[in-house]
Amino acid sequence: MKISIASGKGGTGKTTVTASLASIWSTPLVAVDLDVEEPNLHLFLNPEITGHETALMEVPVADESLCNQCRKCTEICQFKAISVLGDVILTFTEMCHGCGGCIAVCPEGALSAGSRELGEISWGTVGSVDFLMGRLRVGEAMSPPLMRQVKQRLAQMIDGRDCDVIIDAPPGVSCPAVAAVMDADAIVLVTEPTPFGVFDLALAHQAFAPLGKPMAVVVNRAGIGSPDVYKVCKDRDLPIIAEIPYDRRIAEAYADGRIVADATPETRGIFDEMVQRIRSMVPDADCRSEVSHG
Repeated sequence: MKISIASGKGGTGKTTVTASLASIWSTPLVAVDLDVEEPNLHLFLNPEITGHETALMEVPVADESLCNQCRKCTEICQFKAISVLGDVILTFTEMCHGCGGCIAVCPEGALSAGSRELGEISWGTVGSVDFLMGRLRVGEAMSPPLMRQVKQRLAQMIDGRDCDVIIDAPPGVSCPAVAAVMDADAIVLVTEPTPFGVFDLALAHQAFAPLGKPMAVVVNRAGIGSPDVYKVCKDRDLPIIAEIPYDRRIAEAYADGRIVADATPETRGIFDEMVQRIRSMVPDADCRSEVSHG
């Protein structure tokens, strides 16, 4: 079973929920941080990192002596990452999405595959849980290509294993968020009872609903703010599988970088029940199903 923990906005407690679920999960598990722009799941789980690799992306390298200025490369590139000006080929690798189209259509072989650094992929363990994360290099704007490589590493880690996967997705509803949830068997949306939380929960449901995945909601900091979050869930037929109360002890655990499921016995009970409700969302799924690299 693959579960993506997502949110319409940052700061709702998505990573807090992911870390707590990973800490109490009773069966073999891989915890994945796909929020590659600002990964922080490791700050709560404190894994022992046992390996890492540099993530590279294919970009074109030009040999101007072979170019006949046909400009087929510039015509196919939708991101204006390559341009032909007279006898000069200009490549803007920071704008390249790594599709390889320009190389494929060049009739003279003037373009070949080079690479540039996207970031780093790291993996390790925390107790019996396997851990995986990606981190973009400073200044890098291309999240999805790195996320695809993290998914490829995940596919290797779970190949032939009977285990579950919990994914800490990027916040919001942009391309990185969709890329993080599209392979999941189910999506858990973490929200808060504030006007921004309610509005962005509705956006997240609207963005992810076309994927056809089972979705459910966790209300964090329950008991404060607006009750409108419950109306949104009712109107959109979104089941609420847990309510985490607004509690100083939970806030102190978070501030200390501790697992909030251990903050109080009552909180632990909430997360134990949450695990069971998540399992009931996709009772027959396991991580041996295919992982998409798209």
